[in-house]
Amino acid sequence: MLHCLRTATLAAVMLLAAVAALRAQTATADDTAKFLAGLMPSADSPLAPLTKDPAWQRHAKFFDTAFGQLEQRQISRIRAWADTNLAAPKPTMFYMFSGPDFLYANAFYPKASTYVLSALEPVGSVPDLTGLPRGGIASALYNVERSLSSILSFSFFITKQMKTDLQAGQISGTLPILYVFLARSGMNVKGVSPISLDDKGAAYFAGENPGPNAVRGVRIIFTGSDGQEKTLYYFSTDLSNSGVKASGFLKFCATLAPGNSLIKSASYLPHSGNFTTVRDFLLNNSATIIQDDSGIPLAYYSSRKWRLFPFGRYLGPIDEFPGRYQASYAALFQRAQPIDFGIGYRWRTPESNLLLSVRLPDDGSPATEAVSSVETPPPPPRPRRPRPPADIGPWPRGDGFFFWR
Repeated sequence: MLHCLRTATLAAVMLLAAVAALRAQTATADDTAKFLAGLMPSADSPLAPLTKDPAWQRHAKFFDTAFGQLEQRQISRIRAWADTNLAAPKPTMFYMFSGPDFLYANAFYPKASTYVLSALEPVGSVPDLTGLPRGGIASALYNVERSLSSILSFSFFITKQMKTDLQAGQISGTLPILYVFLARSGMNVKGVSPISLDDKGAAYFAGENPGPNAVRGVRIIFTGSDGQEKTLYYFSTDLSNSGVKASGFLKFCATLAPGNSLIKSASYLPHSGNFTTVRDFLLNNSATIIQDDSGIPLAYYSSRKWRLFPFGRYLGPIDEFPGRYQASYAALFQRAQPIDFGIGYRWRTPESNLLLSVRLPDDGSPATEAVSSVETPPPPPRPRRPRPPADIGPWPRGDGFFFWR
């Protein structure tokens, strides 16, 4: 009897020691990304026991359904569109006004090896999830779900909503969302490190002082199913004229140019006189630009430098953005090809517009980055008095509503 008692005591001590050792381990970034995305981490991860929590199991089921539906109605169709219409994309992909939207960056440009995303929202952090207080996991997962609700439904973030959700708990900023999108896109996170840029665009990855006006961000190294190593940069930076003038962000981007660019649900900021510098950078450093009408106004695309391929249907801006109707856009889209997915603020498929702009070689010969058969439309007719369409409703609203992307 005494022998059995000693054996049982020894077993209990060994079990407690094993649990303590497991908790002492730090979860890898890849396991953390999978856990937040509702996917199983590795079997030996300290996060593995937390997957037995009913809150995580409900979270995993919710994301399985939400991302499954999104993949079927939108993401898979975007990948098919890109495969048909983009023949030779550049290694670099620029996505200004993006927030943490790696999901659509990868859907449109899956062959890129370097992604550069940028917006005002700070990087934030993801703490050791095993150290959260009782109930902390459920709260953290719920806030992640809420922060993603608009992009899962409408294809864009609502800034105020996401900012509130990701400051309400232990995790914060864009990093947890980047983790979720990477994991749900089938990527494996290999390394995560902070990055700072000085005013000359030089990058700092350790504790060096980048000087005043430093741009802060994160660099994530990841691989896909093919094992190819890729890099994702996210920078928290002011993209207005004064913001980019004071920082080295565009100088850093220039070292990676030329690239392909995406502009989606950008609050029509490229229409503003306060964002001409970043607009000119994209026009001068992009081989292709994919955008909705909230991107660069049509008037800034020179017919000698760009060939335009319209897709979908242009109905003008929604009511939240009066004065952004483009008669020339409407004329261009009279000869548009259809698309079978929704994008942008007019997120319903029959009401979405997408413009693929392909930069012509300097000699004016046909570009090779697109394989679409759409012909360049004739010059648009003289602008006429715009008649903005009626609101498509219903629309998500809230106090101080502000679209981000």
